[in-house]
Amino acid sequence: MRIVAVPVDRILRRGLAVAVGILIAGSASVGSTESDGATTPDSLPPLTLSAVVDTALKANAQLHTMQARYESMQYRSAQVRTLPNPMFQFGVMDMTSGGNWPNTSEKRFMLSQDFPWFGKRGLRGTVAANEADAMKQDYDAMVREVVMAAKETYYSLYSVQRTLAITRAEENLLEEMRSIAEAKYSVGEVTQQDVLQAQTEISMLQERQYELEQEEVVAKARLNLLLNRRADSPIGYAVTEPHGKLDRAADELFALAEKSRPEIKRAQLDIKSREAERALMKKEYFPDYRLGLEYRSFRWGTDMAMFTIGFDLPIWRGKYSSGVRESEKMIESSQAGLEAARQQTSYDVQDARFKLATARRTLELYKTSLIPQAEARLQASEAGYRTGKVSFLELLESERVLLNARIMAIMAEGNVGMEMARLERAVGTDLFPTTH
Repeated sequence: MRIVAVPVDRILRRGLAVAVGILIAGSASVGSTESDGATTPDSLPPLTLSAVVDTALKANAQLHTMQARYESMQYRSAQVRTLPNPMFQFGVMDMTSGGNWPNTSEKRFMLSQDFPWFGKRGLRGTVAANEADAMKQDYDAMVREVVMAAKETYYSLYSVQRTLAITRAEENLLEEMRSIAEAKYSVGEVTQQDVLQAQTEISMLQERQYELEQEEVVAKARLNLLLNRRADSPIGYAVTEPHGKLDRAADELFALAEKSRPEIKRAQLDIKSREAERALMKKEYFPDYRLGLEYRSFRWGTDMAMFTIGFDLPIWRGKYSSGVRESEKMIESSQAGLEAARQQTSYDVQDARFKLATARRTLELYKTSLIPQAEARLQASEAGYRTGKVSFLELLESERVLLNARIMAIMAEGNVGMEMARLERAVGTDLFPTTH
């Protein structure tokens, strides 16, 4: 029986077509089953970034906890602005001897209301409202954290799934290359070493796939945690590519962060709260007062009404002076906190902006230089192998270089998505669309 050798360049073209086909099919509809970590095509709808972010914001348990806390704080202002409950009293008085209970000599009906000094209730309400708004900023900061974590995890999964697709296509390519080597070995054109080298390359690629499959399972479990689902819940194929070029200048990003960053807003609210507390402490020098109305009924028929007013006596001035000084120091602390938040924000924006630019340049380098160079090298190795000028080991090395370049390009693309998410977190608002 005669064995016909298939040209290597045909195999390479077929392998590339398989890889592209897998990616296109995955973009259409690819899913996975989490019980064994294996990917199964056409079982789940594609997974978009917008769907992940929306679900995380609706379902994340920690976010719900923080939301309930800040919503509960909204009711505190009304409580502290309200006057204390009025006091009603009833009393009777009779002679020590010869009394005729319950028809006593005198009955007293008293109604009184305590009033804080003018402006105290308003200031207490202001402090409570600012604290509620500060809690809202804590919630907004957690929202940004959840969105960043969801996007980072999504693009981690995005990279792993595409890398798996390429390595699986590459395995098919290596299997055909091994068949070619076996065919040539059977007719004595090459030594058995070519067959063994092909088999070794396949085994090494399979080991790499096992590691990638493990990374995929971990990424899906982490994403399910953010979505408040069980770790092995099925997740489809990530299809949303990272957005294009960032069209905002550095000054615009810094200005946007100054207005949008929840940590800065919270620090500003802290200052307002401490200032209101200082004003409140200054009013503690003035007395609170009580107004009352008393009605007396006598057995012999003469009734009378009486209006009363009373004041507390704030004579311990040292206590109130200490309270004012304490609030002034708290204002200094809050002002320093605001400055620290601004400086941290500027650092975060600058760091994330440069890392995103570096990630984009790296991706562009792979696309425009490294991958084309690796493809040209593989073509030259394939031509040399056909003429016997290049060994099978050199051909495999060229194939490995191209595979690594494609994988690194995919990883760089995923890194672009993750750095985009970190820049948005640094600025405090969305900068890129999340729809597919």
